Amino acid sequence: MTSNQANQGPVFDFSDEQLAVRDAARDFARTYLLPGVIERDETQTFDRELLKKMGEMGFLGMMASPEFGGGGLDTVSYVLAMEEIAKIDASAAVIMSVNNSLVCWGIEKYGSQAQKEKYLSRLTGGEIIGAFCLSEPEAGSDATSQQTTAKDFGDHYLLNGTKNWITNGNTSGVCLVIAQTHEEKKHHGINCLLVEKGWPGFSVGRKENKMGIRASDTHSLMFSDVKVPKENRIGEDGFGFKLAMSTLNGGRIGIAAQALGIASGAFERALDYARQRKAFGKTIFEHQAIQFKLSEMAMRIEAARLLILKAAVLKDQGKDFVKEAAMAKLFASETAMWVTTEAVQIHGGYGYVKEYHVERMMRDAKITQIYEGTSEIQNLVIARALI
Repeated sequence: MTSNQANQGPVFDFSDEQLAVRDAARDFARTYLLPGVIERDETQTFDRELLKKMGEMGFLGMMASPEFGGGGLDTVSYVLAMEEIAKIDASAAVIMSVNNSLVCWGIEKYGSQAQKEKYLSRLTGGEIIGAFCLSEPEAGSDATSQQTTAKDFGDHYLLNGTKNWITNGNTSGVCLVIAQTHEEKKHHGINCLLVEKGWPGFSVGRKENKMGIRASDTHSLMFSDVKVPKENRIGEDGFGFKLAMSTLNGGRIGIAAQALGIASGAFERALDYARQRKAFGKTIFEHQAIQFKLSEMAMRIEAARLLILKAAVLKDQGKDFVKEAAMAKLFASETAMWVTTEAVQIHGGYGYVKEYHVERMMRDAKITQIYEGTSEIQNLVIARALI
C-alpha cells in the first residue's frame, strides 16, 4: 500500500484508475485554480476559460456515460476528485458538484433519450453549465411548498415563479426547474422541466453578495409565462418531487466531498504553518496545545472521509444510501466549519488576512451546513431512516 493509500485508510483499496483521477484533479487544482483564487473570491468572478478547461479535463461530467461525452466514472472517483478541487477552490468545487451530481445525473438517470442527446454532451464538455432550481423565497427546507407553477396547455407548459439561491444562475445554459402543475395533488403534482436560458420570459435577478464561495455566481431566476415544450418535462407527469429528492441524495455526497476538501485543505495549511512558525524558542507544532488541535483535526477529517466513501460505494453498488449520504453531508460539513475555525486560530493574526487562505476557507465552509439540505434536515433524514 502506498503512502497516499495509507492516508485514506485500509478500508478502501483504490484502483489505479481512481488514484489517477484523484492525482489529475490535484494537479489541475494546483496548476490552474490556485493562481488567482484569492482574486476570484474578491471580485466574485469565475473565468469562463477555467470552466472550459474543467470541461476539457472531464471534471464536469465525470459520472455521465461516455455515449454523451462523460467519463463513465464511479462515485468514488468523483468524490476523490471533488476533495482535491475543493482543497484549493471551493467555488470551483460547487460549480462542479451541481453540474455533475444534480444536472447531469438527473438528466441521465430520468431523462428521455432525446433529452440526453440534446443536453448531456454539451453539459459534460463544458459548452454549457447547468443549474438546479428548487429553492424559492418560501420553499427552502420545505421543498414541498412550491409556488412556481407550470400550467399544462396540452403540448406545452407556461412557467411562472421565482427561484432563489441558484448556483450557476447566470452562467448556466440550461436549468432543471421544479414547479407545481397540479396543486390539489400537492407534492405528487410537481414536475421537473428543462428550461433554456434566453427563452422569452426567463430573466436573471441580481447576483447575491455572499459570505463564501464568492467566485460561484448565485442568482434569483424569474419565469414569466415561459413556454416550455412538453418534451422538456423529465419523467412522467407528477414525478418532479421524487426526481428532486433522489437527485439531492446523490448531490449530498458531492457537497460532503466539497466540505471534506475545504477541511483537508485548511488542515494542510495549518500543519505546514505550525511546522514553520516559532514561539517561545520552538515551532508551535512542538507545543502540546497545537498538537492536540491538529490531531483532532486529522481525526475528524478521516472520519468524514470514511463516511463519504461508504455512501459513495453504496451508491455505486446500487444499494440504498440515503442515510449514509445524510450522515456524510452532516458530519463533513460540521467538520469543515470546525477545522477551518481551528486553522485560523493556529495561524493567529495571519489567519485573519486573505493571503494565508484559511479565512476564505472558513467562510466557504459555512455554506456546506446549509445548501442541499441544512444540518437540521440531515438529522431529520437520518432519524427517519432509523425509524
